Amino acid sequence: MVATLKDVAARAGVSVKTVSNVVNGYSFVTEDNRRRVQEAIDLLGYVPNIGARNLRKGRTGFLTLAVPELANPYFAELCGLVMNAAAEHDWTVLIEQTGGERDRELTVINAAHRSLVDAIILSPIGLRPTDLAEAAPGTPLVLLGERALSAPVHHVAIDNVAAARAATRHLLDLGHRRIAALGDQPGPHGTAALRLRGYESALRSAGITPDPALIVPAAAYSRAEGTVAMRHLLDLADPPDAVFCFNDMLAIGALSAVRDRGLRVPEDVAVVGFDGVDEGNYSAPRLTTIAPDKAAIAEAAVGLVRAALQDGSGQPQDVVTPFTLVARESTRSGA
Repeated sequence: MVATLKDVAARAGVSVKTVSNVVNGYSFVTEDNRRRVQEAIDLLGYVPNIGARNLRKGRTGFLTLAVPELANPYFAELCGLVMNAAAEHDWTVLIEQTGGERDRELTVINAAHRSLVDAIILSPIGLRPTDLAEAAPGTPLVLLGERALSAPVHHVAIDNVAAARAATRHLLDLGHRRIAALGDQPGPHGTAALRLRGYESALRSAGITPDPALIVPAAAYSRAEGTVAMRHLLDLADPPDAVFCFNDMLAIGALSAVRDRGLRVPEDVAVVGFDGVDEGNYSAPRLTTIAPDKAAIAEAAVGLVRAALQDGSGQPQDVVTPFTLVARESTRSGA
């Protein structure tokens, strides 16, 4: 027989309301009553009906987190941190992989899907501003990452231009002057555009005109693309003495290409990545990287969801979280 609130109340000698207050974690319960209720719960094996409790609160108890690809360690690490932050508020996170495709991102934010969860946290790539303007209202939506769409929704990201500028300036400060950028992609928005802007800004501030021959595209931000792009750079008549890669997977691929040519990192070519994934701490050599505060991103996103659900505030917020330049052996010999 499944124990009920009434069974617990009878066993503890308190009201059903007192049992409910204890189960819901409310503070205005005497320590004696809390102890008696907890002893009754333990004895009877009472398990709260979380689903019913959430429905009474007008909540489902679920959040959707949609990211482009789980194979990318950055997004895998971010998912874990969002799940941890959400668990602090009794949310279960449902993970969606969109592949960065507009149609799949639209599916995540459409009205039918939104009704099943309390909020949606989305890292968009393919969405257009008009897509968000036409999305069904009612469920809080938080965007993560570089693609800041001009729509009335919450947004959490780092300052990618400043971060790319810091990565390039680090190489300049070490004496490098022929610095390549690996990871350019078409379009005026998103990761590539912002990081390219920071790279070029740092070069110009040092009196260096960016060389188009040193700006190499990457169809995907993967190790394989990094290897191919780095081989191209090394084949130039005047190859670079350093390379800023737009993510860590590109950088790890670049390290492989340099090693395959019998060159040394950082003595012949210094390499900087971006994302601060754990794998970079175990590459050979260990990778210098821009490390966004992923925990801060996760906590900010969940915090915006919680605030929106508590006070019904529709005022969008643009939260900028910190980043750190982590200097390791790929730019500093013996670091």
